[in-house]
Amino acid sequence: METFTEVRDFVAGHHELIIDEPFLLGFECPVGSEGRKQSIFLAEIKGGDGRRYLRVETPVVPLEDFDAEKCLRINLMQRVGYLAVGDLDGVAYIKMCENLPYSILSGQELEHVVNHVAPFADRFEEVLEGDSDVA
Repeated sequence: METFTEVRDFVAGHHELIIDEPFLLGFECPVGSEGRKQSIFLAEIKGGDGRRYLRVETPVVPLEDFDAEKCLRINLMQRVGYLAVGDLDGVAYIKMCENLPYSILSGQELEHVVNHVAPFADRFEEVLEGDSDVA
């Protein structure tokens, strides 16, 4: 895939879009066997050198619920995805993210990342928030 339009076409063929804007997509990814879902957002971003990336991100829990130092320690253990902080409706949230360069982006790689990030973020959320499914 070389353009966000190609990403949109691929994702729309595999997931029901809940957000479909020019450079932002959102969908719910089913996780586990208990009917839980994890919101996934895709956005195009550019690096300082002008290279384009597809950012995959999913909110996990409000930052106030977790120690930021632990996030950095978890990042050290991750092979796919990293934890970051971003705002969600004016609240600082821990998010699980991955940036995929368009130069190597394929549908298979995108699904691999989504299928890794969504369950990890959901398990993380479940441990921190109990049985509630906030993201």
